[in-house]
Amino acid sequence: MTDLRAAVESYLATRRALGFKLEREGRLLPDFVAALEQAGLAAVTVDAALAWARRPATADRRWWAARLAIVRGFARWWAAFDPATEVPPADLLPRSSRRAEPYPYTDDDIDALMGAAGAIPLPLKAATYQTLIGLLAVTGIRVGEAIRLDRSDIDWQSGVLTVRNTKFGKCRELALHPSTVEALTAYNRLRDTLCPRPTTPSLFISTAGTRLIYTNVHRKWLDLVSRAGLAPRSPRCRPRPHDLRHRFAVTTLLGWYRDGADVEARLPQLSTYLGHVCPGDTYWYLRAAPELLALAAERLEAAQGAPR
Repeated sequence: MTDLRAAVESYLATRRALGFKLEREGRLLPDFVAALEQAGLAAVTVDAALAWARRPATADRRWWAARLAIVRGFARWWAAFDPATEVPPADLLPRSSRRAEPYPYTDDDIDALMGAAGAIPLPLKAATYQTLIGLLAVTGIRVGEAIRLDRSDIDWQSGVLTVRNTKFGKCRELALHPSTVEALTAYNRLRDTLCPRPTTPSLFISTAGTRLIYTNVHRKWLDLVSRAGLAPRSPRCRPRPHDLRHRFAVTTLLGWYRDGADVEARLPQLSTYLGHVCPGDTYWYLRAAPELLALAAERLEAAQGAPR
């Protein structure tokens, strides 16, 4: 093991001991060190960091900035131990404050994704991705939360799903619709038949019986999106797995508005269900959906007695 590889492991272990998850850092920093080794470099340099951060060349500039920020954090820490370390300046590929525009999945889009997953030649893989897509769509949980689920996290009798080890280190319980429990039960039966001895307690497994890996899921997602015929609306609006979470939130809020519910009173419930720290994080979904904004404006006008 090279000094840099050992340094990355120490850096990740130190920060994780402080409560940081560093899932993305754990995937990307070893790849960065491999790029340095391939270039014959024994220390972090600004040029090498910038070259690595700009991969792939077709990626969004914000992705480049995020990659460089990860290297910057490690380099700032490692420079205290290795004076040869160069720390990339903060104004080099600065992060943009603009968020990605959520992709507006329709029911037909989700049907197309499910169909593309069902066409996967391997039965277990097809069922895994069909069920995963369905669960993301009807619960709004994060992809990372879904692939960390164990079978024991589902109370099959009461239809309650427990999401553990979330983004903010908390757990939450989600009530599932009976049809969702039925779909999960069917997937369980099929996986028991096709893979009777998995190596993990994970709910979703690979064809090898192992827990799914985020990078592989993301890569397969891009393939399914292509096979389903879903095209980007713009450079900032691409069909991402995370946008199913946005769709769930928007659909829920639209239903409340149309039913005449007290949305402000119910918003903390949605925030808790989604695993947000505060309702303010959930309000972003309202701002990002024109139809929600229109309904909110109509309600405000009615409350103020504005003429129509």
